[in-house]
Amino acid sequence: MKRRSLAAGLFGALAALSGFDQTPFEGLPVMVEKANADDSGKAGRSPTMPMARDPAVAVAEEYEAARQKGTREAFELFIARHGDDPLAEKARTELKRLSR
Repeated sequence: MKRRSLAAGLFGALAALSGFDQTPFEGLPVMVEKANADDSGKAGRSPTMPMARDPAVAVAEEYEAARQKGTREAFELFIARHGDDPLAEKARTELKRLSR
């Protein structure tokens, strides 16, 4: 095998693996431009991430779900997930009430 054909083959393989034909001169890969495009086909701003939920609200909702279910398993699961939260103490109290 000639040295030139080996070099050309390696260059072709590297170009194929790196997606050489996928990057236009503007610098963004084609798929990114398509993802950012609006209905008109023009590239636009990407949508922003929604605000993260308040963790305290999520924990309170979980406690309320456990309380509505009212089972030993629901309270034990809540305590296992949120043992340090102040609502875990309420869940422990509910567990004691259920054992009576």
